[in-house]
Amino acid sequence: MTIGLLLGLAALALVDSTSFGTLIIPLYLVLALDRPRTWRLTVYLATVSAFYFLVGVALMLGVGVVMDAFGEVLQSRPAYVAQLVAGVALIVLSYRLDPKWRAKRGKPELKLQPRVGGPATMVMLGLTAAVLEVATMVPYLAAIGLMTTSGLVAAQWLPALAAYTLVMILPILVIIGLRAAAGERLEPRLERLRRWLSKHSASAASWAVAIVGILLIRDAVTYLFSQPT
Repeated sequence: MTIGLLLGLAALALVDSTSFGTLIIPLYLVLALDRPRTWRLTVYLATVSAFYFLVGVALMLGVGVVMDAFGEVLQSRPAYVAQLVAGVALIVLSYRLDPKWRAKRGKPELKLQPRVGGPATMVMLGLTAAVLEVATMVPYLAAIGLMTTSGLVAAQWLPALAAYTLVMILPILVIIGLRAAAGERLEPRLERLRRWLSKHSASAASWAVAIVGILLIRDAVTYLFSQPT
């Protein structure tokens, strides 16, 4: 395993560390949890890391070969019609999440905040966030590609995957450490940031859902109108 490969994997892991599931949700949890309960965040981070690690192991072992067997079905016209319907449904849902849309109709604004609960809740939250990010694991897939083309054996790529997932959550671990070191001095600023995130969470979720819907629609329309009937 070369230095260049290690540096490339580290860079990709740092890019992955800025995703919704590895930074945004954990940051909200840092703000929502008092210091004695911060250990619950470690349950969330462990869940996300374990999910990424297992997905990486599956990819390295060649699950992609099995998935290729379903490629013809997934590329069929009915599959793209279903994708188009799903995209439209997400657009409709995004409007229903939008605070302005709800305000015009006299509906209360949704507070889309990660639920802070016990270990089971943190595990479910971690799994949900990780599953939703599967389609956007571009840096991770690139890392898998690097290890595959480098011809690494299991004794090499297994610890490399473990190190990748650790680097991926390193920034939020640093933030947790800074909060612990700063003590009460940082709490007022964290509280203001928490209120801001809470206020804008529904709007951000609305935009995120709409973007996913648009991407699904665009991909489906491109296929459906470029293929002969």
